Amino acid sequence: SEEFEPSVDGVTLIQQYIEAAEPFIIRVEFVGGRLLYAVRVDTSQGFELCPADACRVDDAFCPTGESAVSLFQIERDFSHELVERYEDFLAENKIHIAGIEFITDRSGVTYTYDVNTNTNYNSKAEEVAGIYGMRAVADYLGRELAAAENTNERRASSAVVGRHEAER
Repeated sequence: SEEFEPSVDGVTLIQQYIEAAEPFIIRVEFVGGRLLYAVRVDTSQGFELCPADACRVDDAFCPTGESAVSLFQIERDFSHELVERYEDFLAENKIHIAGIEFITDRSGVTYTYDVNTNTNYNSKAEEVAGIYGMRAVADYLGRELAAAENTNERRASSAVVGRHEAER
C-alpha cells in the first residue's frame, strides 16, 4: 500500500487478526514455573485485555450505579494441552513468573500470542476466586530465599570444618 511507512529502526511487525471461536482469550499465570491459575478474558466489548488494576477504568466517567460483570474470570482448575508445553518453555528459559496469553480461532487452531515476564494480576477477579497472584509470588520468593540461605549456611559450615581440619 502507498500508505505504508517503514519504521525508523527498519523492523516491521505484521499481525493477523484472529477471529476467536468464542469471544474470549485465556491468560495463564505461572509462579515458580508452575500454573497458578487461568484467567478467561471477555473480548466481546473489545480487546483492551490488560488485567492489571492500573488498566481498569471504573464507572467514574459514566456512573450507572450498577457494577458490570467482570471481564476477567479466574478458572482455578484449568486444564489445557498447552500448559505442560508452557511450563517446559518457562523452565528452558529460566522464567519463573509469567503470564502467557492464547486464543483459539474458529477452526480450532490455538495461537499463543503473548508472554509477559512482568505479569499483572486483577485483584477483583482474584478476590472472587480466593486466589492471589502477588501472595503466590511472595510465597515463592520466600521459599527461594530460604533455600538460598540454607545453601549459604551449608557452604559456610563446610568452610569452617575444612579450615579446622587444615589447622590440625
